[in-house]
Amino acid sequence: MRIAIDWGKARIGVAASDRDAILAFPVETVQTANRPVQRLAEIIAEYEPVEVIMGLPVALDGAEQIAARDVREAGRQLAQAISPIPVRWVDERMTTRMAARALHDAGRNARKQRGVIDQAAAVAILEHVLEQIRSARSGMTTGEADS
Repeated sequence: MRIAIDWGKARIGVAASDRDAILAFPVETVQTANRPVQRLAEIIAEYEPVEVIMGLPVALDGAEQIAARDVREAGRQLAQAISPIPVRWVDERMTTRMAARALHDAGRNARKQRGVIDQAAAVAILEHVLEQIRSARSGMTTGEADS
């Protein structure tokens, strides 16, 4: 099981995978004003993931700007709170936009459901990582899997 976090200025979307790392599903939206590291640590303790994946907001050119530095600092605080569970950083470019578009395409008003968008963005981050894991597994031969 893995947990993904989409950390925003006002809200933090949280998603989890099933134990087999096949499905990603929304868990909760945490308000940043309400001691978010503590609440995230509680969620992580409940789910007992093998790792936590944090989306890193980078610019389209790949550069890290102020938002990315802020998220990295929050991630460092979270990593201390959940140690020894590792925190992995992944590029989250466009996940919030993709989540908003998916909600719109499903007939839901994204503006009225901002918390849902944050969870959907966390799901998108996690689905990306799960796809990488599945691709890596399918590319392994039997001998490679045993080593």
